[in-house]
Amino acid sequence: MPAITKEIVDSCCQQIHWGDLALEPIQQLIQLAIAEDTLGSSLAQSPRSTGDPTSQLLPSDQTLAATLRTREPLTVCGVALLPLVAEAFDPRLAVNAIANDGDTLSAGSPIATLTGPAQNALTAERTLLNFLQRLSGIATTTRAYAAALEDSDTRLLDTRKTTPGYRGLEKFAVACGGGWNHRIGLFDRVMLKDNHLAAFGSDFEAATRAAVDASRQRSPHLLVEMEVDRLDQIDAALAAQVDIILLDNFSLEDLATAQRTINHQAVTEISGNVTLDTLPSLKTIGCDFISTGALVHKSVWVDIGLDWDQ
Repeated sequence: MPAITKEIVDSCCQQIHWGDLALEPIQQLIQLAIAEDTLGSSLAQSPRSTGDPTSQLLPSDQTLAATLRTREPLTVCGVALLPLVAEAFDPRLAVNAIANDGDTLSAGSPIATLTGPAQNALTAERTLLNFLQRLSGIATTTRAYAAALEDSDTRLLDTRKTTPGYRGLEKFAVACGGGWNHRIGLFDRVMLKDNHLAAFGSDFEAATRAAVDASRQRSPHLLVEMEVDRLDQIDAALAAQVDIILLDNFSLEDLATAQRTINHQAVTEISGNVTLDTLPSLKTIGCDFISTGALVHKSVWVDIGLDWDQ
């Protein structure tokens, strides 16, 4: 089996840019957010009143100039999204970006300005911040994880453990933080796990070969990845010539043994027990990738405010 090349490793992942995302599902998310905040759309029984009666206390012709500003150090994500949110509330609202998605900012830094009718600007405030704080939280968490791997050749990957409906945005946030995206969906890779292999029979080696052969015939354009959770499963994966071997919840000692056994015959991915504390040890193994869902599900919203300019 030929040795894995950098080109093969590169083909296993990407970094999503804003222009890679379809706008229609994002606009649908924005409309859902507006409806739940102004119409009570998440309730079975409609509320007696709708809209934003607080902001409607302001004169209809009053304008606002405000700045979205960081209140803690962070890596920002969602700047490109802000104009879409503002326009959905009122086409007269204008967003002027000061920072760029992926920038790391200190506390007190301006991100963007918002100008336009004060009533609708204040109605839009929480929705603007919800998107920006959530996505920037993911980017900030990812930046910390990616920094722990900076002096190694191992790349940080995200997973399919994303909030339903938010996958594109959350993967974009991971990329803004310096991580790499893979498994955009079920469609882009054959991923053989124990339950899939069990369907091909009780003989593990024969089942692995049969599953890989079926994958090559049915989807010859897709990479084939196989998850293993024991050292004795690696030989079967190599014999079947899978493209990627995922080493799931291995000890450090077993990871080192696995990496020597695979010896660049397949792309290697570490998964399980990946934290900021374990990354310094995991990166010494020399695998191609380390993947973790923690970039999304353990991220914390960051503190960003909208301040009325005087």
